Amino acid sequence: MAVATDIERAVTQALAEDVGSGDATAALIPETSTAHARIVVRHESVLCGTAWSNQVFRQLDQRIDVTWHAQDGDLVAENTVICDLRGPARSLLTGERTALNFLQTLSAVATKTRTYVRAVAGTHAAILDTRKTLPGLRLALKYAVTAGGGVNHRTGLYDGVLIKENHISAAGGISRVLTDARNIGGEIPIQIEVESLDQLEQALTNGAALVLLDNFTIEDMETAVKLTAGRAQLEASGGITLQNVREIAQTGVDRISIGSLTKDIQAVDLSMRFESMD
Repeated sequence: MAVATDIERAVTQALAEDVGSGDATAALIPETSTAHARIVVRHESVLCGTAWSNQVFRQLDQRIDVTWHAQDGDLVAENTVICDLRGPARSLLTGERTALNFLQTLSAVATKTRTYVRAVAGTHAAILDTRKTLPGLRLALKYAVTAGGGVNHRTGLYDGVLIKENHISAAGGISRVLTDARNIGGEIPIQIEVESLDQLEQALTNGAALVLLDNFTIEDMETAVKLTAGRAQLEASGGITLQNVREIAQTGVDRISIGSLTKDIQAVDLSMRFESMD
């Protein structure tokens, strides 16, 4: 999960861009008014982002009491009340949009991930994310992927080596680049991307343990699995959709990475409604 400091930083930044010098509409509400509000999910979704929502209201007003009726990773039905909030009405209204923004975005990622995980159920392929994330929200989005049942790829450029076409070309070939990577990579994982069965054979000959099959056809993936025969973990990437992901998983690849999990999402429909005012 994203660490507490990352959650706090993301929420502080989000509140700063929304509230700025102050909530100009807050004066419409009596300062002493308190309220009971509920957050409702409007269609079936995988919930994610409760810690970010909690942090929004904690930073705004610690008098707000938050009670969740579902946890991150839970599949919630449409028109379900997922949260009750009680506290100063002004603070509830000031934090409403920021809290919902986090919940809608992270729940969308978790929900989309769950659809892919379900699609490959019964195979041994894992669904992975990529570095195609919104700037400033990488740890949050990657956490959402795990809430949906997926697996995180490397977090950034610092915790894993991924050798791509340009790296191979610049370094002087597959053999040379793998040797250099092992010499400088330390203990972090080393993965190499290949674009053909010939490159796959070169990578395996040179001891590659993690190989990414870039835009391989189904037939070539099947051949790649047979050629590899367990000597390395194979990851499929490129052109993955909900329509073809199961067929890809059935080729026998170990991992399937999908950039759209964190990049092409539709926000979950959530709303906050006041139930009573005091």
